[in-house]
Amino acid sequence: MNGNRSYQPLAFELSTGRLSLRLRQRHDAAWNLELLGEREDGPRPTLAQVEQSLIEQDLRARQTGIGFLAIRRRAEGDAIGYCGLLIGRASFDEPELAYELLRRAHGHGYATEAAGAVLAAAFATGRRRIWATVRPWNAPSLRVLDKLGFRRDHLEADERGDIVYLVRDAAAG
Repeated sequence: MNGNRSYQPLAFELSTGRLSLRLRQRHDAAWNLELLGEREDGPRPTLAQVEQSLIEQDLRARQTGIGFLAIRRRAEGDAIGYCGLLIGRASFDEPELAYELLRRAHGHGYATEAAGAVLAAAFATGRRRIWATVRPWNAPSLRVLDKLGFRRDHLEADERGDIVYLVRDAAAG
């Protein structure tokens, strides 16, 4: 494994009261394409490109022990987004929590529920600290992270503007 410590792999199947989460795979491409289409910025990939990307992400997740899980509502059975860990702006030892939901799923507490399950699973791997980064204008994500016990650590800027860095230590839970 990477880093100075050895970690258990992230659980690739999780369940909450209303949600089931499992590692994203190729057959998740259609709803992932819909999710990408809801973004205001960035290129618009084809379905085949999304399928290939998900195949590659699945392989990386199985190699590294961290990745993104598809979020499904248990009662309805539909996929509504993803949540998981990535290195991103953080490190393998202290990865970043990330989540994104289809707009129709916003405002129902699903992000908090899914992210809480992934956060618990992340600490169960043996990690002691998890990061999150959010743009200051994204008040809903900042509320989710606040509910999960994240605290603001610092602010950085890139070509797109400010980024709020938040952190959660295992001991804080």
